[in-house]
Amino acid sequence: MRYAYGLTTALLVGGATASLVTGLPAGAQVAQNEASQMTNVVPRAGAPGSFADLTAQLAPAVVNISTRQRVQVQTQNPFAGTPFEGMFGGQGGGGGGQTREAQSLGSGFIISADGYIVTNNHVITADGKGAQVESITVTMPDGTDYPARLVGKDPESDLAVLKISASKALPFVKFGDSSKARVGDWVVAIGNPFALGGTVTAGIISAVYRNTGGGAYDRYIQTDASINRGNSGGPLFDMNGQVVGINNAIFSPTGGSVGIGFAIPAETAAPIVQKLIKGVAIERGYLGIQIQPVTEDLAASLGIARNRGEFVQAVTPGGAAAAAGLQAGDVVVRIDGKDVTREQTLSFIVANERPGTRIPIEVVRNGKTITLNATVGKRPTQEQLAQEDFGNAPGQDQDDLTQPQQDQNPAISNQALGFSAIALTPTIARQLGAADGTRGVVVTAVDPSSDAGQKGLRRGDIILSVNYQNVVGPQDLDAAARAAKSSNRDAVLLRVQRRGQPAAYLPVRIR
Repeated sequence: MRYAYGLTTALLVGGATASLVTGLPAGAQVAQNEASQMTNVVPRAGAPGSFADLTAQLAPAVVNISTRQRVQVQTQNPFAGTPFEGMFGGQGGGGGGQTREAQSLGSGFIISADGYIVTNNHVITADGKGAQVESITVTMPDGTDYPARLVGKDPESDLAVLKISASKALPFVKFGDSSKARVGDWVVAIGNPFALGGTVTAGIISAVYRNTGGGAYDRYIQTDASINRGNSGGPLFDMNGQVVGINNAIFSPTGGSVGIGFAIPAETAAPIVQKLIKGVAIERGYLGIQIQPVTEDLAASLGIARNRGEFVQAVTPGGAAAAAGLQAGDVVVRIDGKDVTREQTLSFIVANERPGTRIPIEVVRNGKTITLNATVGKRPTQEQLAQEDFGNAPGQDQDDLTQPQQDQNPAISNQALGFSAIALTPTIARQLGAADGTRGVVVTAVDPSSDAGQKGLRRGDIILSVNYQNVVGPQDLDAAARAAKSSNRDAVLLRVQRRGQPAAYLPVRIR
């Protein structure tokens, strides 16, 4: 083992004296990336000539993780429906009940000498409905296998902690401070891609706090260090040998690395890992709203800055947001003194608030800024969240909408917005399944080449309001389009109701 103390003869006299310098008992197992161990192995500032010394120091703490799973499979009886159906195993016509073995492979890293290991939750979770994990095995770089026990897992952050028992102290590494990571910094990933065994790749940090589009912990370090299947759960090291991230996912149209990989930041992972080790329940804050980023079109329709805050599409009845007075159509710009940005999303801020905490929420409503106070609720489980159905609004998940065949050259009365509409009568409302007393206009034709058509507006949609003003006739749409143009706005904000779905807001560009 290489030391970098600059020791004098006096310090070499006895272990007791050495312990004063290191802060550790003589002969104690220390982290592979302890500062005292790293001085002579880390690359110098600038482009490193080699990562070999750094790799040799850190690789002993990086492990391969495999699971053995039992997966239910459906078998088809080739004699189903014939007189021989019951003669071969009694499978009947549908089959089922048989199982097969499957394996999954990933990476992880040891964080303590007594064998605690961090990895991704998806690495050790059964893959598919009816599958069960029967065993987890940790393989050391020298090929030694250890059976592993699952200590705890957190699906929301995709983290898991395992424990192995060994007869000796194990090499381990510590988390670093990912908040100091900068775009352009060198990083090294060590893991088990495609089950090849210990593999090292290097690159730079491409972005910090990258938001990929969903989830309370959707905040990643992006890197161009090559990450592939099997790297999940492995460490991302900085040039001081500190774990700044946990490799988690890639963006790839091919299934292989294209230079866009994502790692969970250490500052996010470390507190969760400690709670899992201690068996502490992980509770997260929750408001109960459906949100979307303030896109260019939304910003244009609202007359606010792009990417400022997040837009509220729907509010869960009886939830914390509803109790605080949040409404669909609000733009949340600050929560508990923190700006809502692309890097610091509303979901991330709220998830890190303790349930029961009372916090101020600053929103823009009808062009005015107001402050509401909410008592943060407890975030439901992933399964419970999946059951919350806000419905697919026009402009959201458009690939899932069943679009009726539109006339390619419809007669459009409102050329500025690209569709025609008539007043909603009680008879039409009943035909469309709208509640009694619903007021608005109903879309009769949409130009598929218009922005409204491209965003999924269709015949039969009911427009309840435009720019937060109720509409009762097509003239209200015309007036709103003219007013927007006179205010140098490029879009209007429609509130649209579709049969069987909650009303949702849709920005439509004026042409």
